[in-house]
Formats: sequence, structure tokens, C-alpha cells
Amino acid sequence: MSWVDDYKMKLVTAEEAVSGIRSGDCIYISGNAATPYVLMKALAARKDELKDVELAHVLLLGDDPLSKPEMEGHFRHNSLFVGPADRKAINEGRADYVPIFLHQIPNLFYANQMPLDAVMLHLSPPDEHGFMSYGVEVLASKAAAETAKVVIAQVNEKMPRVLGDSFIHISRVNKIVEVSEELPQLDKKPFSDVEKKIGGFIADLIEDGSTLQLGIGGIPDAVLVALAGRRDLGIHTEMVSDGVMEAIESGMITGAKKTFHPNKVILTFMLGSNKLYDFADNNPIFEAHPTDYTNHPFNVSRNENMIAINSAIEVDITGQICSDSIGSYIYSGFGGQVDFIRGAAHSKGGKPIIALPSTAKGGELSRIVPYLKKGAGVVTTRADVKYVVTEFGVAFLHGKNLQERTRALVEIAHPNFRDDLIQEAKTRHLIQ
Repeated sequence: MSWVDDYKMKLVTAEEAVSGIRSGDCIYISGNAATPYVLMKALAARKDELKDVELAHVLLLGDDPLSKPEMEGHFRHNSLFVGPADRKAINEGRADYVPIFLHQIPNLFYANQMPLDAVMLHLSPPDEHGFMSYGVEVLASKAAAETAKVVIAQVNEKMPRVLGDSFIHISRVNKIVEVSEELPQLDKKPFSDVEKKIGGFIADLIEDGSTLQLGIGGIPDAVLVALAGRRDLGIHTEMVSDGVMEAIESGMITGAKKTFHPNKVILTFMLGSNKLYDFADNNPIFEAHPTDYTNHPFNVSRNENMIAINSAIEVDITGQICSDSIGSYIYSGFGGQVDFIRGAAHSKGGKPIIALPSTAKGGELSRIVPYLKKGAGVVTTRADVKYVVTEFGVAFLHGKNLQERTRALVEIAHPNFRDDLIQEAKTRHLIQ
């Protein structure tokens, strides 16, 4: 039987696709811009038939019908990275959060530590050989699809065919639902003056030919603008957004000097505009891989002059980084921060950077603090941190004792809070 016939035989409605899910099953759901809304809505409609269905996933975008209060007892999220879709449910005790490094997630499935009964994916249409691309998110979807008992695919004609280790053949899929819907987009917003200053300080640390890991938001965008005129920059990252596309188009990012996958942009997911998704479609400069490859610190370190740029919610005066919670309130997850911080630290010429504005709430709160908030989690340890950057400068902490660290961090705190930080440090005997 040809793959075309196989494909046609597996075509079903969304309701039929999720009809085999049973109470007590564990389901993996692809996320980010590959969140399969049609399948999720069809599963939510079966609420009254199901109990205790576990939903594993990373970041889900958009409205999530499965995390609403009325779904309690029927569906329970087991989130590997928390976002707006499930944040409320987790902090109300209706869902769970798994702190884990992003590069370790695929092995949860391969090692059968999290056995999957089914996986719900959002894929591109098949090519002439019957292979469908995972599109804008590979992450842990490939591992989930290779280990789940049942593979359910939402095939979207608007999902780009992103190249790399990012394909699944028709023969590996059990049920297919065809859709035609726009992918979630992330509008690019202008960066602030504070973010511009931070971007400038970071750009001063970056040399021609460096390889970058960037996220989304004002600081990464400001960094790319401040890097105008740099030559032959490369990208090895977990996510790609519009800023990277624009830097490729300008000729600033070529990957020509990369020591690992030269001339290629290595990623595991992308999130941005339709222009980005169109740009990525069948574009050989991009290679999407699962996180156990892109985020593994050893692979990150194979890029010489690797620059990892990550953010934080708050930093204490000894250099401990809290990134996943506001006190005990779970906000996001470990993600790839530690993966890339450690990878860049082991890279020849590498620089791991934590960048954040010095204040929050319109200047009311310092984000450099004497103590992390009660209940706050340490994502990146004080031993992992090398560079911390705010709009007031760069603190280099590697190899520094507690007194030296404290003085360096106070210098880049907002001036309104420096005296209080020094007084707290003296009370703790961190400053003599």
C-alpha cells in the first residue's frame, strides 16, 4: 500500500481521533506554536466520559480548555514548563509542575519514566515521500511520538516544513485530522530604553564569529540591534524568533565561523510572525532538533565562543538565580537556561550571561535582592553564574568570593536600592 493510501485511510474527524483516549491515560501534547487546539477542544468535549487523564507538555499557547476549573478530576496537567495556559491551575493545586532541564525531557519517554498512552501532535502536510515535519516545534514531540502507544496528528496546511531531525512518517501515525488554521503569532514589540542599555552592554561582550543563544523579548531584540556591523555570527539556540530572521536577512548571521554545524541555525522551536514561519519553510539554513540534542550542554559547548543570554526574575547578592517562580508562585520553568549556561561555560571563549532590568513594578522593587523571596527556587546556582548584566553595567562573578560578588552586584543594582543592599550585606558579614 502506498503512503498516500495509508494517509487517506487514517483520516478521521477530531472527535474520532480522540475517541480512543481512556480514563487514567497519560497524553503528551505538543506545544508553543504547535499547540494542537482542534484536538484539545475535541478532548475537552469528552470531559464527562473521562477521569484522571494526565496531560504532559511543555509551554502551551493560547486558550487551554483542558485547564479550566470544571476540568478538575477529569484532566490534570503535568507541566514540564509552565505558561499562561496552565499557570493558574498549577498555583491553585489543580495541576502539577515538573522542574526539569529541557535537554532531559525526551529521556523521560525513552526511559519509560513517563509512559505515554498517546501523543497529540501538530504537523506539516506530508512531502512526496510521506514524511511530515514537526514544523515549528520538535522539542520533546519526536521522543513522545517514538514511544507513545498511539500517535494522533493534527495536520495543518499552514504548518511550515522545517528541516532537520524533525520528521515523522505516515506509517508511524495512527490517526490524522486535517486542519487549515493560522499558527499562533508573537508580535514583536519595541524594546525599552532600559533594554537598549542592557543590549549594548551585552553586545560589548560579543566578538565577530561568536555563536548566540537568544530567547524572545526586548533584551534579545536589543542585543541584535546593538550587534549591527558584527560579522559571521552563528545561532545555536532552543528558540528562533523574528529578530534572528532579520539578522539572517541583513547578512549579520551566517554561521560561517561556527565550529559545530557551521552555516546552520540550530534550534528546537520557533515562535514569531507568519513572515518567520514562511521564511523557515523548506529553508536549508534552519535545522530543528529535539532538545536532548540542541540543549545538551556538551553539544552547546562544541560551539566555540558560545554566548548564552538568559534572563531571571531576581538575583540575590551572592549570585543565586531565580527564574521559574515569584516566591512560591510557580511562573514558568527551568527551560534551557541551565543547559545553555553550562554549555557556554565549557565552550572555548564562551560567555554565559544572565540579563535583567535592575527593577520591577515601575522601579518599586529591586531585582537584585539580599535574599530570594520565601519559597523561591534556585534555577541557576551561584557556582554556574559568570556574567550578570543590568542597565547599570556588567558584573563578572566567576571565581569571586562572596564579598567580591556582593560588591559587583550592588554596583549594577539600581542606585535607589544600593544603600539597603550594602546594609543587608554588612549585617550578614558579606561586606567588611
